[in-house]
Amino acid sequence: MTRADRHPILVIGHRGMLGCDFLARLQADGRRPIGLDVQEIDITRAAQVEAALGDYHPALVVNCAAYTAVDKAESEPDVAYAVNRTGPENLAVACSRHRLPLIHISTDYVFDGKAAQPYKEDDPAHPINVYGHSKWEGEKAVRANLLEHLIVRTAWLYGIHGNSFVRTIRRLANEREELRIVADQYGSPTWTGDLSDALARISADLLTGAVHGAWGTYHFTNSGQTSWYDFARLIVEHARRAGEVKIQRIVPIASTEYPVATPRPAYSVLDCSRITRKFGIVPRPWEIAFAEMSSHHP
Repeated sequence: MTRADRHPILVIGHRGMLGCDFLARLQADGRRPIGLDVQEIDITRAAQVEAALGDYHPALVVNCAAYTAVDKAESEPDVAYAVNRTGPENLAVACSRHRLPLIHISTDYVFDGKAAQPYKEDDPAHPINVYGHSKWEGEKAVRANLLEHLIVRTAWLYGIHGNSFVRTIRRLANEREELRIVADQYGSPTWTGDLSDALARISADLLTGAVHGAWGTYHFTNSGQTSWYDFARLIVEHARRAGEVKIQRIVPIASTEYPVATPRPAYSVLDCSRITRKFGIVPRPWEIAFAEMSSHHP
């Protein structure tokens, strides 16, 4: 019996949009995951992190917890940095002490969005807002404190739990006749179900030793790219098939016309070829993933 059979996978942030799906996927695979969220652990407190690892004796720790309120982060940076930088640092330090591997989830927001081609993992980071900078600092803290880590960056994440662009558009489609949606920001909508599948496969490979020399940074999103405007059109189209909606028009606008104070990357497409080469994970097109999610959760 291996350590992976005797010890659980510890999922931090298991009540969040990604963590909830990932925990369910591990359970479906017959794993023995244990989920901890803010009600059970404050990752900004090193003593609580150390105690959790000592209590549960996991074989692997996966950090899905994050402060993701992009606009709010500008007005409360201390909280954003505590969760997104200090939290991962505490996890990495404790994992190093207990000789445990850590998978940490990060974001496209570490880049400035000025590229003309998909970002590779080793492209220079240049975050343009507090949220992105706090996540970049978290990445650096993990790298500095733990050799046996995987950082998985994703982008434009949506799921059936928590808040997301999909849920917002579905709600607004029933409340308004017109929506004005940014048409000059591009990315790859990514379903938490597909990211959970990828993380489950990576976890299994790490615990069984199927992959060697895998430590480092990877990108995972669904493949292809679109704009927020075209994504919104597809969301409304699916919503209309599922029932009556109020929305009549979706108007494309420039990002400069949208009333948010916090800058966003204009281009968030990530190159996912490294995760394919190392783990054999081939992201499927975002339209297919979205159609599957919508068919199960209209």
